[in-house]
Amino acid sequence: MTQTSAPREPLLEARGIVKTYGHVRAVRGADFTVYPGEIVSLIGDNGAGKSTLVKMLSGAVRPDEGTITFDGTPITFESPQDARRYGIETVYQDLALAQDLDPAANLYLGRELRRGGILGALGFLNKRAMLDTAEREMSDLGVKLKDITAPVAELSGGQKQSVAVARAAMWAKRIIFMDEPTAALGVVQTKQVLELIKRVSDAGIAVVLISHNMPQVLEVSDRVEVLRLGQRVATFTASEATVEDLVAAMTSGEKEGK
Repeated sequence: MTQTSAPREPLLEARGIVKTYGHVRAVRGADFTVYPGEIVSLIGDNGAGKSTLVKMLSGAVRPDEGTITFDGTPITFESPQDARRYGIETVYQDLALAQDLDPAANLYLGRELRRGGILGALGFLNKRAMLDTAEREMSDLGVKLKDITAPVAELSGGQKQSVAVARAAMWAKRIIFMDEPTAALGVVQTKQVLELIKRVSDAGIAVVLISHNMPQVLEVSDRVEVLRLGQRVATFTASEATVEDLVAAMTSGEKEGK
């Protein structure tokens, strides 16, 4: 198996992470590492613990055991808001978009800009400023929408995914977690989203991609980490790995260094 030549200092690192739900041990001492600006894919069969691990690394769930460090400093996320303060954003598979609002409103959802003076004090929003910034952010990422003022419900699946990614990229400073970002998309839409992921990484934001699509994983990733039965069992340099390598690690539990 190929050994990864990685930078010395991880941006985010998990060691010995454990999470138990009743009698079910979802994560059993998992390790995971993210380096600045890279695209690292987290793969594993159903039930491997991927989603649970990501929830702990993004503040949605607290681990029972183990340590998480950020820039070399041990941290504890009490909530997703804590993770956001460290520049970490997450794009979930359901996208969490408000279907009746336009893309600009979705980019600022929960972070709306108010107008100045008495109007702002009365709760009036600065819709023009939010629209201008949203247009600029999406243009920088290459996101093209026919009508940025149309409700998200009227967008295609790929456009909705692009809006969700753009929202995360707008607020993320260091890391974006993406859970199955191309699921249920067509060929053209999938290509657009993968190109968007690469542009996010080119902007200096690390991307953690959770996916079951092995060819896509190898196409966009710098590294791949494999979970099996709640533990990391292999790490690959994507450019030197094959789909067969990834599947073998997922199914056999081949340990690092073998």
